[in-house]
Amino acid sequence: MTGKEYSRLYHKSRDKAYDALFEEYCNYVYAIVYNRLRGIASREDIEECVSDVFADVFFGYSAESAVKEDMRGYIGTVAKRRAINAFHSLTARQKHFSGNADEELVTISSDKDIEADSDSAETRSILLSKINELGEPDSTIILQKYYYERSSAEIAEMLSMKSSAVRMRAARALEKLRKKLANVGITL
Repeated sequence: MTGKEYSRLYHKSRDKAYDALFEEYCNYVYAIVYNRLRGIASREDIEECVSDVFADVFFGYSAESAVKEDMRGYIGTVAKRRAINAFHSLTARQKHFSGNADEELVTISSDKDIEADSDSAETRSILLSKINELGEPDSTIILQKYYYERSSAEIAEMLSMKSSAVRMRAARALEKLRKKLANVGITL
């Protein structure tokens, strides 16, 4: 479904547009969410995440500014980000409620580990913040290329771009990211 088709349906009937979008992309979104959350989330958690993705798309995608291209790239990005957030939320919850007091004591016993873990968490937080400051589609390209290790062709397909454009944007975005990180004292 293209953005133009969605826009046309949306103006006729919002419900029909939502139904058509859900029907066309449900399996795609479920596959993305399932691949990220399998082994850590229950079926209900996965289905809730899929529902959240469609809620984000329904309320976040502007039918007026819809483009002619396929909406797959936008929906895929929303699904990946929502699944990553769910993953972090679920893993944090599982660590918090593990109930294994001996394991927690072992983790806390070394001051060096706590300091290193704290520094690592702070660095990750700053890195993600600076990546998000790059804006779209640069932030998605950087995350897909360096975190998920996807090829330029795979990213291009996801974002409805050409591979060469993805490579060029990745190089420019990486340079911008290096400068942003250098300003806060982090080097890549």
